[in-house]
Amino acid sequence: MNVELEGEIYHCETCGNEVEVLIAGGGVLMCCGHEMVLTESGL
Repeated sequence: MNVELEGEIYHCETCGNEVEVLIAGGGVLMCCGHEMVLTESGL
């Protein structure tokens, strides 16, 4: 899933890391070799 909006929160289902998007630049967030899962929509 591509990063689209500031404020989105992504979660790694393997290790539990969470990332909040400060500046949306597109692309895909990866952690532990897998795509991170969007848990909350942006602002």
